[in-house]
Amino acid sequence: MPLFDYRAKDNTGKDVAGVVEAPSESLALGVLEERQLTPLYIQARAEGGVWQASLKFFNRVTAKDLVIFSRQLAVMSSATVPLLESLRILIKQTENDILRMIISDVGDEVEGGAKLSTALGKYPDTFSDFYINMIKSGETSGRLDESLNYLADEAEKNHELSSKIRGAMIYPAFIIGGLFIVGFVMMVFVLPKLTTILQDSKTKLPFSTELLIATSNFMQHQWWLLIILILALVVAIRLAVRNPTGRLIWHRLQLRLPIFGQIYRKIYIVRFTRSLGTLLQGGVPLTRSLEVVAGVVGNAVFKDLINQTIHQVEEGNSVSTVFLESSIMPAMVSQMMVVGEKTGRLEEILQRLSNFYSKEVETLVTNLVTLVEPLIMIVLGLAVGVMVSAIILPLYNLAGSF
Repeated sequence: MPLFDYRAKDNTGKDVAGVVEAPSESLALGVLEERQLTPLYIQARAEGGVWQASLKFFNRVTAKDLVIFSRQLAVMSSATVPLLESLRILIKQTENDILRMIISDVGDEVEGGAKLSTALGKYPDTFSDFYINMIKSGETSGRLDESLNYLADEAEKNHELSSKIRGAMIYPAFIIGGLFIVGFVMMVFVLPKLTTILQDSKTKLPFSTELLIATSNFMQHQWWLLIILILALVVAIRLAVRNPTGRLIWHRLQLRLPIFGQIYRKIYIVRFTRSLGTLLQGGVPLTRSLEVVAGVVGNAVFKDLINQTIHQVEEGNSVSTVFLESSIMPAMVSQMMVVGEKTGRLEEILQRLSNFYSKEVETLVTNLVTLVEPLIMIVLGLAVGVMVSAIILPLYNLAGSF
């Protein structure tokens, strides 16, 4: 549905600006009149095709933007600033253009009598189901400021963990990328000049040398085919992941990867325990909390496990019934959840598990970076060794034959 940017005056004569969604300009004007706004300017937003989509990608709402938005709104809510006034203040303070327009539209919805959770629910790509349910629980209990503080805290923890993981992987990714580039340049531009001498000599070449020459020729003349194969593989994987069965297989492979599988597993455990603990602490019913967590955990294997748990809970069984029988969930998590249920402190237990596994992830990532550095040196040494044995030694033998 088309979007229309507008400027208008409210009942007090104050200028307001925002975005309205409507099938046509006349209906957009009708929406403004229903909101008791006098339009000064209205303009349909131009469709920008791929270029606009690219700009939207680079200007998307990031996790950091949501952290700042949640924290500022929580602070103003705690200071008893009216919600609508808080949103209007945030419009002026927000730097991200996309988020600023979203907040403007949310403010208009709230001004029109809509609940904050309902208004935010119009933007599922920005505000997750978890986020909306926490806001809704705060509105229901009359503790919106506490819910916003919870969201800000959890968003900060998630952002901090993600930043640490990305930061730790930058160096290995840079080195590995550099190795691939250097290897490509060697194969395409350097080796052909050296191997020409060996091929002209008409001497019998070792298998390693012939294999290297064949690889170099392929990359020199059929490099486009290599790019097509890589792109086709990426597209095939993405299409397979969209299928429920393919997604389940892919996520199972993730959990079984050496070293990385343990990191993935513990990241999903952190998401599960942190999200479930936060929702329960916010007063969201257990079954509904599990449904929300199943949608935000980010792994089909864990999602299937949580869905089984929902059925068990609906039948009156313990929330840890399925986890106790699963090989995916560590025994520590299952046993502590049993203790939490028996003592009535499940939320506290989940938060402790979340903190414990967050530290485990950080330790694993740090150890991985420490392990990758010598591993890269070994791979580099092997690559140099192959080059020497396949090219330099035959050249040396050829020179000695004269």
